[in-house]
Amino acid sequence: MAGGISDSDDEITGINVTPLVDVMLVLLIIFMVTATYIVNRSINVNLPKADTGENSEKSKNLAFVLDGKSQLYLDGKPISFDQVPGLIKEQQAKTGAGPLNALISADKETPHGVVIKLIDTVRKHGITDFAINVETSAGGS
Repeated sequence: MAGGISDSDDEITGINVTPLVDVMLVLLIIFMVTATYIVNRSINVNLPKADTGENSEKSKNLAFVLDGKSQLYLDGKPISFDQVPGLIKEQQAKTGAGPLNALISADKETPHGVVIKLIDTVRKHGITDFAINVETSAGGS
């Protein structure tokens, strides 16, 4: 009797991987589609290069960005220079007695006077420790 009766004591000698491959392909497609929607909101800034620049950690309390059109951003949100003092006071209240730090990133097309205005505003309102973000050169000369 060749086809009707199966013995339950038979060992499984092979594993069918076709369902596993199907599931993995579906997961891959889902990952590829959703990865295009997960985009980090960022401001496109062309930083100047400096041979003595260091890679700084993103552990600064306040991250100021000036784009090529001199638009000011704080932590990715557009703000005006008039809002800076209030936002610094608000951040000082959140952090307590600890000193605040600022990271200033400015596009190389931003006028020098606008960068100085931001540095002056930040220093007037209690942030004495700040860093200027630059892109490091690959081969210093």
